[in-house]
Amino acid sequence: MNIFMQEAVKEAQKGLAEGGIPIGAVIVYQNKIIGRGHNQRVQKGSAILHGEMAALENAGRLPAAVYKECTLYTTLSPCVMCSGAMLLYEIPRVVIGENQTFIGEEALLRSCGVKLEVLQDQTCINLMQDFIAKNPKLWNEDIGV
Repeated sequence: MNIFMQEAVKEAQKGLAEGGIPIGAVIVYQNKIIGRGHNQRVQKGSAILHGEMAALENAGRLPAAVYKECTLYTTLSPCVMCSGAMLLYEIPRVVIGENQTFIGEEALLRSCGVKLEVLQDQTCINLMQDFIAKNPKLWNEDIGV
């Protein structure tokens, strides 16, 4: 696992330790993390603070040209909301920790020219499998079921 995915996993673990859903993300520009975040729907009572959205929020207001050169690392396949934000800001590359527990809008991202890499990282898989087994109702809420 590369250093950036390790940082996304740290974000996911931070979210879990706070009583939230263990999904984390980092945004990388010119080999440096410019935004990081984890799912905070529970912690902040938010409808939109998925890990990827939190990372974008924490990156802050940046010129579109910056986002067009970024890679977003996320521990889980991105949902339609997060994928839409990635498309809006034209993030060209997304590295996904795993998509075994949830497959988001990967087909949409690919159809719009986003380069995806799915790692099937066991740490990411275990985080989600353990969480879903212990918190099925909360997980279903997070994915809109």
